[in-house]
Amino acid sequence: MCNLRSFFTPLLAVLLLQSLVVVVSAQGSATTWKTLTGNPPLVIARGGFSGLFPDSSSDAFQFATLASLPDVVLWCDVQLTKDSVGICAPDLRLDNYTSIAQVMQNKDKLYLVNGIPTRGWFTVDFTLNELSLIFLTQGIYSRSEKFDNIYSIQTVEDVANLKPPGLWLNIQHDAFFTQHNLSMRNYVLSLYRRVVINHLSSPEVGFLRSVVKRFNLNITKLVLRFLEPNVIEPSTNETYGSLSNNLTFIKTFASGILIPKSYIWPLDASNYVQPHTSIVSDAHKAGLEVFVSDFYNDVPLSYNYSYDPVTEYLNFVDYVDFSVDGVLSDFPVTPSATIGKLNFFMGAVVSLPTIIELSTVATSSFSYSDFSFCIADCFSGLGKNAAPQVNLSVISKNGASGDYPGCTDLAYQNAILDGADVIDCPVQISKDGIPFCLGTINLFDSTTVAQSSYSNRAQTIPQIEAGSGIFTFSLTWSDIQSLTPVISSPYSKNELFRNPKFRNSGKFLTLSDFLALAKNASSLSGVLISIENAAYLIEKEGLPVTDKVLDVLSKAGYDDPTSKKVMIESTNSSVLKKFRDKNNYELVYRIEEDIQDAQDAALKDIKGFANSVVISKASVFRESSSFLIGVTNVVPKLRSHGLSVYVETFRNEFVSQAWDFFSDSTVEINSYVMGASISGVITEFPLTSARYKSKSLMFLVDMQQYRVNPGRSWNRCLGSNSSSRPYMSPARPGDLVQLIAPFALPPAQPPSPVITAPDVEEGPLPSHRASAPVPGGGATAIPPGPPNGLPKIGACIFLSNLAMLITILLLL
Repeated sequence: MCNLRSFFTPLLAVLLLQSLVVVVSAQGSATTWKTLTGNPPLVIARGGFSGLFPDSSSDAFQFATLASLPDVVLWCDVQLTKDSVGICAPDLRLDNYTSIAQVMQNKDKLYLVNGIPTRGWFTVDFTLNELSLIFLTQGIYSRSEKFDNIYSIQTVEDVANLKPPGLWLNIQHDAFFTQHNLSMRNYVLSLYRRVVINHLSSPEVGFLRSVVKRFNLNITKLVLRFLEPNVIEPSTNETYGSLSNNLTFIKTFASGILIPKSYIWPLDASNYVQPHTSIVSDAHKAGLEVFVSDFYNDVPLSYNYSYDPVTEYLNFVDYVDFSVDGVLSDFPVTPSATIGKLNFFMGAVVSLPTIIELSTVATSSFSYSDFSFCIADCFSGLGKNAAPQVNLSVISKNGASGDYPGCTDLAYQNAILDGADVIDCPVQISKDGIPFCLGTINLFDSTTVAQSSYSNRAQTIPQIEAGSGIFTFSLTWSDIQSLTPVISSPYSKNELFRNPKFRNSGKFLTLSDFLALAKNASSLSGVLISIENAAYLIEKEGLPVTDKVLDVLSKAGYDDPTSKKVMIESTNSSVLKKFRDKNNYELVYRIEEDIQDAQDAALKDIKGFANSVVISKASVFRESSSFLIGVTNVVPKLRSHGLSVYVETFRNEFVSQAWDFFSDSTVEINSYVMGASISGVITEFPLTSARYKSKSLMFLVDMQQYRVNPGRSWNRCLGSNSSSRPYMSPARPGDLVQLIAPFALPPAQPPSPVITAPDVEEGPLPSHRASAPVPGGGATAIPPGPPNGLPKIGACIFLSNLAMLITILLLL
């Protein structure tokens, strides 16, 4: 393990270079905060960066100091061992977050914890020396297990020796240790003589009152931790809900309270935010700071937050009525970016500008001060009209389809409000030739057609897709208007659903209505029209979709060069060639499959009919088991041929992101924009990308690669108009994987294909003839069963039998 640790340590710093860099905004946030002191809220890293590494592991603590604000506070849940040594561990029981059950079998015991019989391996039954035989594991099973069995348990002194900017000790179970003849009070007071404790919290009033007079309260703040409102606090025999109404009493022994999020923003039974309570303002009036717990990027958030943790943090730290004084998070990078104070951090805060000379980091002797942060006022105080700070096109995917049924009026209206630059219309066509917007040609995917009177129109068309469907060209526009939209929930198997209150809301729009909506939106720069299955629709169904689109665009006034930009997207070169005469249109070639490279001949062909290309996220960064393992050459090659590069599809749900992005959609966007130099993002949640574009996440300087010279200006970091902006090196996929022990490495992945000229080349679209479509379009109908379950008798058979009967009668 020693060799592994010496290898892992230097990589912790370079890992930050993958995700956290971006231009600092010149837009200032509020000059004062609505916290008790007027200072920015604190970021408290629970067990370090425990959203990625095992809770309270050495690298979790060290990585938290790297990935957070300069004054980040490290949180340690203190437990006592049999020999009275304080360790940092998230629970009394060791079995949920260590390997102890495998190493020390049959040594579990049954104890009463807060009056509840509880079985497990308890810290009080083992000495520190015995615990040196076990290793930490990830206690939350939805998180990666790849960092298990690497790290040893840390003592409180181990964490203090890291000299963090702040140290927060939480004493959760003083009464339990007292029952086992161990004194948490004596331990903490002894520790206080040699370690600076910035915050000391406990849910037990009796414990805090017993130590309050022994601390210098100018150095150590005592904080009462609230449990759920109906839980009884043992010292007072009152519920925590009742104590929340007696803040003046709490002020007699504490300087702050630590409360779950729901004490401020309650949720209803459907997981929607209710109006906020007055507890923050009440506590501030009583002279108490308010710290908030239960912030995790990788759990289902309230639907109001659209799976975006930044949006949730903003509701607590930058709300119009209040700011809390600190947040307790497993992913400290996200609140750090949200709060975004202006500081320069290199081991300690120093003044700017400054002259810094750093030597190259050696693997054998790594110093965390070799890396520096400049985190400037980020999202807090961001107004809706903030000026863009990043050259990035934000293109919607079926409108704001992460929050509303795709391609409905609600999805488009909210995409515009959210700040999208371009809204999209995937054009489908009805049986009576009306082009309209819908995400797929199969109505099963986005409507309730399967429960409608049209459910008997299912058919299989291999040329379009495998499996059966009810296709848009099988119904008239009037029929389609009668259908109910359905919101997409691509991660429902992970119990991550989208905005159920609006699951079936909105109405579908014709292409003409869509263009009118876009034309009246002054904030939009353009529209994207996507056309697929054109050859089939023309040849088999007699529906000239490309001609229809050209006609509608012309009638809507989009041929005017002064109108909004028109982007035509397709996976078929034959479709794009149909629009080549429109010099003011941007033609976008979409590459459906994941690729690792593209031949020059193919790129030359693409450049002949397209201005830009859409590729998948996997065509930029390669993954294995949700870890980034490499970067392709696709984006540089496309750009070298003069092609803009748009990447799809960006979603906020944390399961859609690689572990390297810390379950934060903003970190993911930043990695593609700053690390891969893409031109735009195609997203189902345009608000997240638009906010990123207007107010950048974080500014990080890799001091190895950007040496600050004497006299170099840092005014950009200070928010002036200086044009000097040092950037970090591009994202480096593979760094996080290198922290994994060899025995746990994800499997190697087969290479993705290379796009070649034959992949791109195709003949022209078939000519449209004004004739009846081919019956069934070459499709195989799936005959529905009759309502009574009996087999149908064909009309031709019935008529044939009737003719025979008449003939027999005439012969009689």
